Amino acid sequence: MSRIPRARLRALITVLSTSDTSRRVARRAGRVGAHLATVALMLSVPAAAYADTGAPVILAANDLPTVISNLQTWVMGILAAVATLFLVLAGVYWATAGGDPAQVDKAKGALKNALVGYGLAVLAPILLQVVKGIVGG
Repeated sequence: MSRIPRARLRALITVLSTSDTSRRVARRAGRVGAHLATVALMLSVPAAAYADTGAPVILAANDLPTVISNLQTWVMGILAAVATLFLVLAGVYWATAGGDPAQVDKAKGALKNALVGYGLAVLAPILLQVVKGIVGG
């Protein structure tokens, strides 16, 4: 062995022999080993490896009108929930305004947003009927 590789090897042994570095290396090796073991376990089971359930795959659970109806219900619920949140915020802003015009304007803005949200929740069935007509459902 020549002098340069021997010196490098000695320096590497010195660095690795410190307790902090060896703990970090051991911790990293443990993490890598855990991930490799998980991957090996997943690949050892054919159903998980090929994502094969053995049953026929049904791509669509419902027909288009049912999906649009479910979408309408979700959209209306989300819009009503967000509008209610803005209505509550408007009330809190107004109650804590204490005569401050900037805070009252903030409350009025939140109230307008709540009204727009309730309006969109009411118009959601109409908008979804337009979408239904466009896609041909």
